[in-house]
Amino acid sequence: MSAVLEIFPGAQRALFRRYHIGGCSSCGFQPDETLAQVCARNGNLDVAEVLAQIRSSHEQDAKILISPGELAELLQQDKSVKLVDVRSREEFDAVRIEGSVLLSQDVMRELMASGSNPNPIVVVDHQGKNGLDAAAYFVGHGLQNVRCLRGGIDAWAQEVDSKMRRYKLG
Repeated sequence: MSAVLEIFPGAQRALFRRYHIGGCSSCGFQPDETLAQVCARNGNLDVAEVLAQIRSSHEQDAKILISPGELAELLQQDKSVKLVDVRSREEFDAVRIEGSVLLSQDVMRELMASGSNPNPIVVVDHQGKNGLDAAAYFVGHGLQNVRCLRGGIDAWAQEVDSKMRRYKLG
């Protein structure tokens, strides 16, 4: 599964959404298991069908991603863009993209109350891994104009704002 997750980072989300696999300890999988083993112990699922589902989900994920350069351009053109940072409070306080807000219960309520959100929402995380899950969550709850910063704030610092401090976690 580690190889599958390396190629398709959203595979766990895709497996859980369609087959309820990988979302909790009772339906989880180990990194050293193969996709065939996971399928076998989950009702003998067809491996080719499951892989097709993972690929399809991966293609949908790609449509949600926005590059740092595209985001910089969007921010110049559209002042209504809401940058929602899903990192920890400590990370957010240490370094953030100007104008971003830290995801909190209040921000979540505001986003969910916006209906189909006519104004763009861009989710920001550290390296683009958790942000895609958050963006998919919002899309799954009816928000339509949601993107995720590809590579997270780390890519932003590398590609757009070279003066921004970069950091590594634990």
